[in-house]
Amino acid sequence: MLDEKTLASSDETKRQCALTREVKPIADLIRFVVSPDGEVVPDTDAKAEGRGVWITLGQKAVAEAVRRKAFAKSLKADVKVAGDLAELTRRRLEERFLNALSIARKSGQLISGATKVKSSIEAGQISALLTATDAAEDGRNKLLGSIKGFTMAAAEAGMNPSETAHFELLNSDQMGLALGMENVIHAALTKGGAAQAAAKRADRLARYIAN
Repeated sequence: MLDEKTLASSDETKRQCALTREVKPIADLIRFVVSPDGEVVPDTDAKAEGRGVWITLGQKAVAEAVRRKAFAKSLKADVKVAGDLAELTRRRLEERFLNALSIARKSGQLISGATKVKSSIEAGQISALLTATDAAEDGRNKLLGSIKGFTMAAAEAGMNPSETAHFELLNSDQMGLALGMENVIHAALTKGGAAQAAAKRADRLARYIAN
């Protein structure tokens, strides 16, 4: 019989949300485990040993699970649950994303600076655009316009370009910290395994914040 850690590596694996009782793919859930001191903590990579509690991927869902004591009910045990668990989970997801960005940069799969990003967009070399939350609107719109222009030109040429994701999850200081620079406003993930992993982290964080 496969253990939960092995099952968690499969996109086909499904689990039941302890809050809504809905059965969903694990990509649409987030796992929590009990720490050695008896406190419920987020297991954002779904790799920790022990019995887990799955909650729908969303900040509101986690906050509601705390309010309704869904963790204790699911575990059938008296466990400690932080009142700010939803915010703690967001920070954990953010940390994972920042780490993935750093790895992508070291792998040469992340670029920064509006000029470089624009050139890479026009060359069809990026998989995701990253904009700081404190970016100026005109700068954001110019790069989004470049993506739209490239997509239209590629379609007219008979190509089927993949959709370029756009994320606004970090401020310029946070992006700079991940890239070892200062005041990073515009960046982009190119192609490759590290870039793909970072894009997945970004998507997961974005979905958690939005729901």
